[in-house]
Formats: sequence, C-alpha cells, structure tokens
Amino acid sequence: MGTILDPALRAMDKQHGAAAKKLQRMAKQALDFVGATSLLIVLSPLFLLIALCIKLDDGGPVFFRRRVVGQAGGLDAFKFRTMVVNAAALLESNPALQKEYKHNFKLRKDPRVTRVGALLRKYSLDELPQLLNVMRGQMSLVGPRMCTADELRRFGEFGKLVLSVRPGITGYWQVNGRQNVSFEQHVAMDVYYVENWSLWMDLGILLKTPWKVISGEGAY
Repeated sequence: MGTILDPALRAMDKQHGAAAKKLQRMAKQALDFVGATSLLIVLSPLFLLIALCIKLDDGGPVFFRRRVVGQAGGLDAFKFRTMVVNAAALLESNPALQKEYKHNFKLRKDPRVTRVGALLRKYSLDELPQLLNVMRGQMSLVGPRMCTADELRRFGEFGKLVLSVRPGITGYWQVNGRQNVSFEQHVAMDVYYVENWSLWMDLGILLKTPWKVISGEGAY
C-alpha cells in the first residue's frame, strides 16, 4: 500500500510547494509596489536635496539612465548621475582604466566620479531612483544585481537563470560582500539567490540592507 501511495503523496507535496511559492511571488509583487511607492513619498525631500547638490556640483543632468538587461529584455535603470558628463570618453581614452574595468566592471579609484557622486555611491543613494523601475514592474526591491549585456556574457551558462527573475535594487550579493568580492563570486551569489529564493530570504536581505548602506561596506 505504501509503495502505491508514495508517488501520490510526493505529487501532492509538489503541488502544495508550487502553490506556496506562487503565493510568495504574489506577496513579493505586492511588497515591491507598496514598498517602492511608500519610499518614494517618504524620501521625496531627499530626492530634491540630492538633485540640487548634483546641479550645484557641475551643472550637468541630475539623472542617468543605465541600459541593462532584465527579465523582460532591455531596460533603462534610473540612477542619480555620479560621473562627469564625458565619462565614456574618459574611459575610452585610458587603456589602463579600460583593463581594470573589463576585469571586474568597476574601478576602485574611478577618476570619472564627481565629488557629490562619490558620496552618493558610498551610501548607495545613487540607486534610489530605481524605485521608479520597481513601480513600473521592471525591477524588484530584492533580486540579482542588474547587469549590462557585456556583464551578462560573463555569467555564461547561468545567464538565463539570472534573467528568469527581475533584478533588484538590493540583493544577496549587496549584503554579502558587494565590491569586496570578485565578479565570479558575484555571479555565484546571484545564482544562489535565484535557486534558493523565498519571501523570507527577501525579508532578511531587506532587514540587512540599511546597515550595509549606512556602513558603506564594499561601496566605491
């Protein structure tokens, strides 16, 4: 009797597990919308202050749109501008900087970053406009780190897996090392998050994020 029932019980467990995951995903979507909307309202005075500081610093644009890849294809991720207006040209004109950038897609002492931009990056304030992407359903509060098409190529066989969910403003990588880990470790952390995701994991990451932001750990 047991051998007859076991497959049926396993099937029921699988169905219950799938239903629980579906409910968690629905809760995640609700959390994203409510959380992003609430934060945009509460932080609106800070947005205005940051915008004013950027304008007074060099007079350039306040916002920067970073072209990245997401669950539904390409998207423009909103950020406060932290670099000089001719940042792309500066990178192209310096072979040493290009070499460092291609290794980890980041520069530890980036000459393109403005004075205000350095402060915004240290405390991740440049990421705040991505709350608009969350409201649009393009991003999530928690998820794998957004990446460009060039970065995605280095994900190799894990690229499709990472793109199966929406990128997040914060995530497992951001609260477990950030720029202090190699690109390969970054990929491993994003893969771990996708394969082991639960709503409780998201809540844990959200609870850890404020301290990581305040400490500036791994930020540059």
